[in-house]
Amino acid sequence: MFEGIVVGLGQMGSLTNLLFMNVGVLIGIIFGAIPGLTVLLAIVLFLPLTFGLSDTTGILMLIGIYCGGSYGGSISAILINTPGTPNAAATVIDGYALAKKGRAKSALMVALYASVFGGVVSAIVLLFAAPPIAKVTRFFGPAEYFTLAVFGISIIAGVSGKNMLKGIMAGCLGILISMVGQDATTGVFRFSFDIIDLAAGVEFVPVLIGLFAISELLAKTSDHKKLHTMSSAVRMDHNDHLHIKEFLSVWKTIVRSTFIGIVIGAIPGTGGGIASFLSYNEAKRKSKHPEEFGNGSIEGIAAAEAANNAVTGGALIPTMTLGVPGEAVTAVMLGALMMNGLIPGSRIFIEHRDVMYTILIGTVFINLFMLVQGKALIRVFSLITKIPDSLLMPILFALCVAGAYAVSNSVFNVFIMFIFGGLAFAMHYFGYPVVPLLLGIILGPMAESNLKRALVISDGSPLIFVTRPISVVFILLTVLSVYASIRSSMVKKQED
Repeated sequence: MFEGIVVGLGQMGSLTNLLFMNVGVLIGIIFGAIPGLTVLLAIVLFLPLTFGLSDTTGILMLIGIYCGGSYGGSISAILINTPGTPNAAATVIDGYALAKKGRAKSALMVALYASVFGGVVSAIVLLFAAPPIAKVTRFFGPAEYFTLAVFGISIIAGVSGKNMLKGIMAGCLGILISMVGQDATTGVFRFSFDIIDLAAGVEFVPVLIGLFAISELLAKTSDHKKLHTMSSAVRMDHNDHLHIKEFLSVWKTIVRSTFIGIVIGAIPGTGGGIASFLSYNEAKRKSKHPEEFGNGSIEGIAAAEAANNAVTGGALIPTMTLGVPGEAVTAVMLGALMMNGLIPGSRIFIEHRDVMYTILIGTVFINLFMLVQGKALIRVFSLITKIPDSLLMPILFALCVAGAYAVSNSVFNVFIMFIFGGLAFAMHYFGYPVVPLLLGIILGPMAESNLKRALVISDGSPLIFVTRPISVVFILLTVLSVYASIRSSMVKKQED
């Protein structure tokens, strides 16, 4: 590990890596600050641009977007009472209340400092926790990887929508789509309908852009009233300053919220929204001045922001080691890793040691760059929140088309993008979650290939999946995940 860290520090310091890490952070902050433009949308749009970069630089840029976006959501939450991302929903409670008192700048600064602290600590935990966890996967065989893939799909299906059955159906559809093209084992063409462009399967990036970017644009443009709305931010008093004593008075809350965020982030199927509200409630419960919460409490802002930014490092732990993403953004990150040949597992820190340690160390520095950019751009944040959708939508649409075409210079990929964009739009309309579909596409090949290998090893006997301890553990976790989701759904129906 020590040698990997030394090598990673040396490579991370290259001018190209430093440049694109900062570009990623800036893009993330902007997309996070504009309500409706999610971090997921930013990563999907800029994923094609990473093809011309090295593996390390491209992944670092995407992580920069991820971390920057987690903080950026607090900007609009504080200035216009609208969270830029779902993770910043808890920040609205005290952020906007404090801004209306003329302390918008102080609210933004405490959000920035808490976000950076949470992000840096979670990145350090990721650096030291990911390699040992990855080593555990050396005990995995085909049976374990198959049951792991099933568990990953089931847990995302359970938390992605109100209906468990619809989530599982979406995941199965994703697995079916992943089988399009030539079978790697038998050489048989499947579901290609004699279309030569489908012989190698469906390109991942056009599918990704269609599922998340095009569907989002279709949803926005379908509501003509919202396209021409422009929110007005509260005015910032530049004489307002966050006092050191104020920030130091909430350091215990920030530390506690950071570790809550890391733990919640490492659990697949949770996310920053859950972490921020849990931390906010815990901070209020232990606060000496609980009456201030909801009326502009700095402690409330710090708790929410430290937690939702600490989720970033925690969520990358199972993604990079087990290949089990916890949410839509890390599912896309998993796809990006696999596209670059970085397959999660026991060999990733051996075969790609330099790349992985550079990425892990870079994640620490990305959060520090976020501090620099946040302080430098605090004066223009109020302008970012005023950009109207009517200006953004055409630009984003052009980026989608260019990104889909640039993957392999193929117009066919543009058609694929629109097909999956329409599919995702229809799924949203009928209440089907899209994330299990994406995860099915990503984990489908892993599940299929390992299922075949396991059955070959056992001479066709399915008992191999219930006679290996780790495989049994994943089966039990899958059953518990499904049971918990069904029970949760039943409780919600009873409450309704």
